[in-house]
Amino acid sequence: MPAVTEQTPLARLVRKGQAAQLARTKGLHTVGDLLDYAPRRYLLPGQLTDLSELRPDDEVMVVAEVARASARPMRGRKGTLLTVVLSDGRGHELDLTFFSSHGHENKLRPGVRGFFAGTVGEYHRRLQLTHPDYELFGADDNAARLVEYYRTHQIPVYSATGKIYSFTIRRMVELALDSVARICDPVPRHVREARRLMTRAEALELVHRPRIEDQPWRGLARLKYDEALTLEAILAQRRHEAKSVPATPRVPRPGGLLAAFDARLPFALTDGQQEIGKVLAEELASDRPMNRLLQGEVGSGKTVVALRAMLAAVDAGGQAALLAPTEVLAAQHVRSIRAMLGDLAEGGMLGGSEIGTKLALLTGSQTASARKQALLDAASGAAGIVVGTHALIQKHVQFADLALVVVDEQHRFGVQQRDALREKASRPPHVLVMTATPIPRTVAMTVFGDMETSTLRELPAGRAPISTYVVDVEKPGWVDRTWQRVAEEVAQGHQAYVVCPRIGEPDPDLTANRDSTDEDAADWDVAPDAGEPRELTGVYTMYEQLRADPALAGVRIAVLHGRLDTETKDETMRAFTAGEVDVLVATTVIEVGVDVPNASVMVVVDADRFGISQLHQLRGRIGRGSAPSLCLLMAVAPGSAAAERLGAVAGTVDGFELARLDLAFRREGDVLGARQSGRGGSVRHLRLGRGEDEQIIADAREDAFAIVAADPTLAGHPDLAAAVATRLDEDQAAFLERG
Repeated sequence: MPAVTEQTPLARLVRKGQAAQLARTKGLHTVGDLLDYAPRRYLLPGQLTDLSELRPDDEVMVVAEVARASARPMRGRKGTLLTVVLSDGRGHELDLTFFSSHGHENKLRPGVRGFFAGTVGEYHRRLQLTHPDYELFGADDNAARLVEYYRTHQIPVYSATGKIYSFTIRRMVELALDSVARICDPVPRHVREARRLMTRAEALELVHRPRIEDQPWRGLARLKYDEALTLEAILAQRRHEAKSVPATPRVPRPGGLLAAFDARLPFALTDGQQEIGKVLAEELASDRPMNRLLQGEVGSGKTVVALRAMLAAVDAGGQAALLAPTEVLAAQHVRSIRAMLGDLAEGGMLGGSEIGTKLALLTGSQTASARKQALLDAASGAAGIVVGTHALIQKHVQFADLALVVVDEQHRFGVQQRDALREKASRPPHVLVMTATPIPRTVAMTVFGDMETSTLRELPAGRAPISTYVVDVEKPGWVDRTWQRVAEEVAQGHQAYVVCPRIGEPDPDLTANRDSTDEDAADWDVAPDAGEPRELTGVYTMYEQLRADPALAGVRIAVLHGRLDTETKDETMRAFTAGEVDVLVATTVIEVGVDVPNASVMVVVDADRFGISQLHQLRGRIGRGSAPSLCLLMAVAPGSAAAERLGAVAGTVDGFELARLDLAFRREGDVLGARQSGRGGSVRHLRLGRGEDEQIIADAREDAFAIVAADPTLAGHPDLAAAVATRLDEDQAAFLERG
């Protein structure tokens, strides 16, 4: 048999069926993957306890003897229920329950002794373990060997999968450790010595076979460093390769658009806006493509900062594209930019400034003539600034010289969508993305250092405070009080939003244009653990309920969602902005860009079906005036995870803190690929949001960039090069190549 290496397929070391299941459920394909699969906790021999000491919810491992076992057909379902009673020889018992007796009935016979591990439950006042892990003593010296092992070692507990229990995985890992001729070490010796790191071989022994006196976390810290160094080496190589295709420096001409705009500003830029403006100007003037995240709370002035960057790009002879997630926001951007620029946005038009440019809008629901003109203005270069929705990334959209890409509310776009717009430039464009609550992947990318970050923390003077509360829908009195509060705000001259997770239109023949990001149930951010499926509330259902509620008698109510035609949407928003509508029942189409200072209350229906970032974005539609504002999150008995999310949103209005919490809930996604959140990405051991892990990343980043600067291809570091190659699959490599 050929020598076993870390690249050896698992199927050559363990049973093919087991290898297939580990690949399918855990993403473990090679011996190296198995060695990198860390235990989730450890049990000490002291946990082999007297059965009389067990309590419900205890995580235990016990050594005991099978006293008796019985099997019977289950009632109401197919299969055989196996009940095993363990004894500790002192008169104390513990039940084991298996809802499928297959594979257990012949093993767990009276008189057999072994180790049993699981979580203690209770049924009919008897303690039990349901489908526990176990390892039985044999008739030979195996029993003595196991007893000796568990007396001297901590017991690793792995996340089991299907019929592969923790004990089985432990034996597989031990076999792998004993079979691999050489453990590759991706950390160069000089780095290992400088950081005082143990070898990878030592770390794997410490993680998988720790003795009683050992500290397994030290070995895991080394595995975290390996992961961080590998990821940072990939990003460093990406940054190095990007320099081979430089961007065009964009330096604004003296006395141009930017200078004219600054001279006309009716207000002074905040210190933060000025500081970030200087950073953007420096990066635009560089031949290294800018890749910067501008994060700031709603109303902190991100749009003005972005507009000044766009004007600098136009001044330098290029074009800027502003990608917005909805037609409502795109149209509002055009109106606000045109209002701020005045005749500077009417270049080539009668009455336009001689140094002005043209502003174009491109959306999916435009008339054919308007769309044709916008496409022509973008392709010819007549339009220096092009604002649009997803329509901007269509293949037939062309630019004369795309210099700067600005993505507003970047959480509403996939990585590939943003990338598609960048590819419309002949040379890598500068990129600026804006958000109030970064998505988990963006938080990860800023931590890993592949995306530079600027933050606007200053808020407009006099901004109203927002109070947020969770409303239990199963308490009718709370629901009634919710709508009474809405009526009270309206009576005081204010307005309200009622946000629903879906449209649920009453007319099945409705065929109007669908806004590209007005999705039913807010799919991009729906919590995966949102509980039992239930019918979500639609805007039309809620509209009828509110019209029938006596508390809202005489209140003017309107509906807004993305499937309405453009004229209807514009008219509804105009009426709401003008105060002609008191309560706007809407989908998440109002999540970004809607600015109505008179709106002082928001009710989010089925709030447990939204994630942290989206709830915070929605809440940002209120509190924009001088009146104190109120956000009510309505939920039907949310599960523990959903309740924790809602409590987090109710507990703070700090979008940056909420972004960190969102990262903890949803994880960071695939740092090397397109997935924006979730588990199973390219980060295995590291946990972003933990200070110690982020320090490991910072150290690894410093080391990786120094290594790549001296050896871009890693030719002199074959183990690190192998780790990089192993970590990148075809999709990730293609993603980085595009990026």
